[in-house]
Amino acid sequence: MDRSLATPAIKTIQQHILERQRVHHPDATGEFSWLLGAVTLATKIIADQVRRAGLVDVLGSTGDTNVQGEDVQKLDIIANETIARSLGYRDNVGIMVSEEDDEPRILKELDAQARYIVLFDPLDGSSNIDVNVSIGTIFSILQRREGVAAGKVMDHILQPGYRQIAAGYVIYSSSTVMAYTTGDGVHMFTLDPAIGAYRLSREGVVMPPVGKTYSINEAYYSLFPGGVQKYLEWVKSDEAGGYGLRYIGSLVADFHRTLLKGGVFLYPPTTNAPQGKLRLLYEANPLAFIAEQAGGMATDGRQRILDKTPTALHERTPLVIGSKAEVDRVMSFWHA
Repeated sequence: MDRSLATPAIKTIQQHILERQRVHHPDATGEFSWLLGAVTLATKIIADQVRRAGLVDVLGSTGDTNVQGEDVQKLDIIANETIARSLGYRDNVGIMVSEEDDEPRILKELDAQARYIVLFDPLDGSSNIDVNVSIGTIFSILQRREGVAAGKVMDHILQPGYRQIAAGYVIYSSSTVMAYTTGDGVHMFTLDPAIGAYRLSREGVVMPPVGKTYSINEAYYSLFPGGVQKYLEWVKSDEAGGYGLRYIGSLVADFHRTLLKGGVFLYPPTTNAPQGKLRLLYEANPLAFIAEQAGGMATDGRQRILDKTPTALHERTPLVIGSKAEVDRVMSFWHA
């Protein structure tokens, strides 16, 4: 047999999770893998809906606004309910928190079995749906806090990001790609429509330590802190040596590029939004976890994102995330 013609080995995300579990957590029961399986199932359903947008009635706004004050798109609702239903069938999930919901969904009282808390932005960048720009899903997983009463729901949810046990995102674009970490590196999988499964495409992703790309909405330049303005002046100078601006306006897409190519993504505070705009629990925290696991860095301009203790369900934060050298450079201007 000509081995050059043999079908290459296929490793699905489920196989990968189980293999890593056997190596790093040999006593694990497999229930965490079962939980991640719900997330992958939901995102495959969402990917299908995104592909069919324009052919079925999923485009456009519902006419409502969410707790964030943002217009709710039809696909927002579909994505939110798809994830909620998929997780609802897992006995080990006690609480779900979504960008689209005012309050957490309590599925079961937190105990030794139902001990996981899943937080998610079901469809990041949904304002880009109608113009066919890349959008995504972001998720974070926490465990119940030992020694805290089950009824103190917010005490279990409002944990600093360093306590995440897993985080990931899915980007729906020319291909559908999932990246996730459980604290042992970042791994990427591409959805293969032929077999309906996520296949391993990159293992142990490392963010380039430097990168001459910056990503920011410069339309708000006059509202940024003075130090950020100085940084933006510097990157366009001859001294900087040729930085390029890349800004999609979809957090997942901008972060995905930064993760693979290096550089820095900035969403600083403004005079109109001094606390920032991105949500800490289900946007900044999971992406910061991924960035650090890939060798990058994430800060709010004052402290490490993963060290922040949230005080509210939909708390917002500034975010500077990307290659460590580039984040450090931004900070050198910000605090000069």
